[in-house]
Amino acid sequence: MERRRESPAMAREEGRGLDFLESLGPDISATVFSLLDDPADLARATAVSRSWRRFVIANQFSKILCLWVYPEVSNFTRVELSSISSAHRNAGSSAFAGLEKLGRDHRVYMHLSHDLLSPYDPKDCISCCVGASSTDHLPEEAIENTLEHDEEWRPSYWSSGGQKDPAVPECLIYSLQSELCLVDEIRIRPLKAFFRYGHPIYSAKHVRFRLGYLKPPHWSETHVYVQSDAELTDDSNYVWTYTSPEFPMLQENVMQSFKLPHSVLCIGGVVKIELLGRVHKDTFDGLYYICVSHVQIVGKPLSEDFGVAPSKNDVVLSYYLDYRRFGGRSQQSTWLCDEDLALRYGSRDRRTEP
Repeated sequence: MERRRESPAMAREEGRGLDFLESLGPDISATVFSLLDDPADLARATAVSRSWRRFVIANQFSKILCLWVYPEVSNFTRVELSSISSAHRNAGSSAFAGLEKLGRDHRVYMHLSHDLLSPYDPKDCISCCVGASSTDHLPEEAIENTLEHDEEWRPSYWSSGGQKDPAVPECLIYSLQSELCLVDEIRIRPLKAFFRYGHPIYSAKHVRFRLGYLKPPHWSETHVYVQSDAELTDDSNYVWTYTSPEFPMLQENVMQSFKLPHSVLCIGGVVKIELLGRVHKDTFDGLYYICVSHVQIVGKPLSEDFGVAPSKNDVVLSYYLDYRRFGGRSQQSTWLCDEDLALRYGSRDRRTEP
């Protein structure tokens, strides 16, 4: 006997729920799902039914959510699970195919979206100094001095080399605490030389910021590595995924805050501060200098379960299952299924702006 096809009206008459995916069709349904702007809502959607779960995964809504809030995510060409176990790595290369691979990517981007959208208290994210374009006297005036802010007993600052041309730029490069960091603002305090006659301020005229990563083969998973001082600031060795507008600097002895137009996802954990134009001409040698006493890069380091793996042609978003790359990373990271994601993220209150 031929099975009769049920209409939506017949389903309602019999008291069964109507799946709007079938009623609206895939195009309109995709438009509806794309309006979900909270990972909690997306997690709840995947827990409704198998058809909803398949629809969310197949259309990569978790990745779309990450792209919507932070367009820099578009730099990732693929996702990889990293593990100490070589057997896991070998199995993963063939086991995840089709919808299963999309399911894996969905869970990674769900974790990432939750990390990106969770409220946070901004803090200084600098891990260490990479290098400066020039330094007048080493080690007395090295870039490392810009991480110190207590000048009660002695002046602590970085000084550029002197230049006859005031238009010659300088730069300072820093490595952040995580390979994925949200950056909100950069704070810079130029040096007021109380030890010089007239107490001059050695400020730049403008500043600009670049965020990105070091190209292979110099890339290391735990820190920036270069072979010579010339490579420290050479732009050809970096990929900058974000460049800020120029900001004017005040000729004042204060911590100056330069807020980015919007919070930016720094992919690779490297920040370059470009100091453009020189103001003060030194009376001792007639050369122009730029001096900085303190720098902070303010934002939020993302979970160390995430990493960045640049290669020659692409950038991989890595998710670490049981990989102790940092002292702070747990030996066994938590890998959640869709039901766990719904319980963890679906019960959270909607985020508030930091």
